[in-house]
Amino acid sequence: MNNALEDPSAPSPAADGRALRWEAHRAERRRTLIKTARRAVHTLGCAASMEEIAAASGTSKSVFYRYFGDKAGLQKAMGEMAVARMQEKILDAGRTAPSARSGLRAMVSAYLQMAETSPNVYLFVTGQLADGGPGQIDSTLSSFFEAITAMMDSAMRHYLAGREVPPEASATAQYWPTAALGMIRAAGERWIAAPPGPGKPTEEQMTDQLTAWLFDGIGYDRGHPLPTPPATPSNHEKETQ
Repeated sequence: MNNALEDPSAPSPAADGRALRWEAHRAERRRTLIKTARRAVHTLGCAASMEEIAAASGTSKSVFYRYFGDKAGLQKAMGEMAVARMQEKILDAGRTAPSARSGLRAMVSAYLQMAETSPNVYLFVTGQLADGGPGQIDSTLSSFFEAITAMMDSAMRHYLAGREVPPEASATAQYWPTAALGMIRAAGERWIAAPPGPGKPTEEQMTDQLTAWLFDGIGYDRGHPLPTPPATPSNHEKETQ
């Protein structure tokens, strides 16, 4: 029996097919807009307006508003795409990483390369233009850094598994991923803002240095202990000398 005849409100198979095709079209159109917006921001700069981005993308501002709501929505969508690419790169590196240090290094390198590839896009998606001034991110973009923090947390737990860690270190380990990302972000943003020249480290040098700072902090692999400074003689000892 034809259920569509019994229930006039039931969608027909043809209607379902059209809806699926329309959703697929919208998803593809959205991906295309994100890619063209990325190219526009890369060329125009992180302060580009929605109108400028739309014009460079060959469409109207209203189209971007229809798909992303507002500028924060576009920032979030571009950030999600950047995170997805970075996650894929980190996972690929992690599968072949011979040690925890090399795995962490791959993570740091992926972040710095993302920033170096297009500083304008990096500053745009990380919310440098959000209300609150430089360094502040809009709440709608918090997932960008939450995803990276979660990856670093997973790497930390994998590294510490089975190791003897002091009790006080176990209690504070949960703060390491946030602190680590803060260091990478702050150092990375200052690095990409520095003018080219002989005094500017390469991406490889920055990656190696940040990895050393972070790994020594998480793993307690401090090498040889620092020499104990000589005791300062007390006033009584000075008098008797």
